[in-house]
Amino acid sequence: MNIDVIQVLLVDDDAGLRDLLRAFFQQRGIEFSVLHNANNLANRLALERPSIVILDVMMPGVDGLTALKNLRASGDDIPVIMLTALADDVDRVVGLELGADDFIGKPFTPLELFARIKAVLRHHSGRMPAAAPARQDIYWFGRFRLDLGARVLYCDDKRMKLPHASYALLEVFVTRPMEILSRGRLLDLLYGPDADITERGMDLSVWRLRRLLTEDPSQPCMIQTVRGVGYMFVPSEIEREDSP
Repeated sequence: MNIDVIQVLLVDDDAGLRDLLRAFFQQRGIEFSVLHNANNLANRLALERPSIVILDVMMPGVDGLTALKNLRASGDDIPVIMLTALADDVDRVVGLELGADDFIGKPFTPLELFARIKAVLRHHSGRMPAAAPARQDIYWFGRFRLDLGARVLYCDDKRMKLPHASYALLEVFVTRPMEILSRGRLLDLLYGPDADITERGMDLSVWRLRRLLTEDPSQPCMIQTVRGVGYMFVPSEIEREDSP
């Protein structure tokens, strides 16, 4: 990755932090711009397409989580790192489920942020090689149909709305049926080895996905807990259909 082409947009109401990071990145020849709040983030991105957005959670007006939710709902998949002074891991989980690529807690050093930026951009650039053939795999399980090509889940032919992180977690499970996956393995598959999220946060993500998939709350979910180890996807039936 050539760091000379990185363009960073910081959205934060902290003037001191904006000045600190501007000086740090400009000294390294990296394009750096700022927004004082997230009220007009979508309009800014329509005019300027940075490599990555650094988005503070706590801001007056439109908060960071709401801004992120609006971005992902519009279909914008620009890389986003959230900044937060909150210690509660649940807030991090919410942000990741809304589509954040990473979280970093305040206070932090500019060097740490720079390392996170490079890691996220490497992850994005390596998601799918440009020459990779398109795939249209479809997985059926129970009343559900997961179309990996369209990244859509259907239940009885009705399209379901899934948060970004819930879809990613479902894809991991469905493509690995009957495989025991530890919490650490799930975290690595979903967010990479440097993800700032705990195993407790992973349990919350699984719980939320279970709620989306449970047809009858009185019956066991397809995502089974393997006590002391992790989870296993155990569908009643599963088929894979590969499009030509």
